[in-house]
Amino acid sequence: MSTDVTVLGLGPMGSALAGAFVAAGHRTTVWNRTPGKAEALVRRGAVEAESAGEALGASPLTVVSLSTYEAVRDVLRPVAGELAGRALVNLTSGPPVCAREMDAWAGQAGAHYLDGVVMTTPSGIGSRDFLQLYAGSATAFERHRETLAALGDATYVGTDTALSSVYDTTLLCQMWSTLTGWLHSVVLIGAEGPGGNVTAAEYTEVANRWMDTVRFFMSTYAAQVDSGEYPSGDFPLDLHRSTMEILTHASELRGADTGMPKLFRALTERAIAAGHGNDSYARLVEFVRREGRPGATLP
Repeated sequence: MSTDVTVLGLGPMGSALAGAFVAAGHRTTVWNRTPGKAEALVRRGAVEAESAGEALGASPLTVVSLSTYEAVRDVLRPVAGELAGRALVNLTSGPPVCAREMDAWAGQAGAHYLDGVVMTTPSGIGSRDFLQLYAGSATAFERHRETLAALGDATYVGTDTALSSVYDTTLLCQMWSTLTGWLHSVVLIGAEGPGGNVTAAEYTEVANRWMDTVRFFMSTYAAQVDSGEYPSGDFPLDLHRSTMEILTHASELRGADTGMPKLFRALTERAIAAGHGNDSYARLVEFVRREGRPGATLP
């Protein structure tokens, strides 16, 4: 169903968000602090508001994409009276504390607040292949889930508005770790430049199939981390350790940086030295955390 939606902020990301709503058939009102950013969107069917207050009043759902949370407050504070009873989705990047502060402010203004993160670049907006994470008002998310789905794979992660930012940071950590491991593998197989026996594309075709096995391990180990029990089955840390030695040696022979394989080995050796050689790889979660630092709650 077509739903009216407003987008505040027409930088590269905000323009992509508004474009996706227009393409999905939603009546889209747009506004930007600097004039002249809406022309292309208006040609596609968007409606340009003359003020932030007019833009807010045009739709039950407003999506904000500005440079900082301070900028969001500067724009919304003078028009806070328009927020009562409306859904406010803030897709501006910032730390968890800012999300909670904005949630409290929006609640005082009578808005149903969602704090979100866009897990792609502007070119990926509108594709269901990319995650959009939302935290905050469950009522607002359920009411506007289908509209937000025009932007991507709309996923709700919880009522604490800090969660979207925390998920953002942790998923980026996983992305960088995965991509760095992939680049290291490309070097090991000799595909880092022209003339190699295996191209990066050929290697990646096989690596993508291997990711099914990696996802299996992640799902298995997630249950172990949650329970605090780490049965190894037929792949204990002692075996991981011997395989890591081969990886370190291969990296040295290929002239690859050995920092990453040595990190794997160091964590594993610490766990084995503590008597966990027969446990699974998931036991390393206790050694990834710095010694003497207990687990903390969300920031």
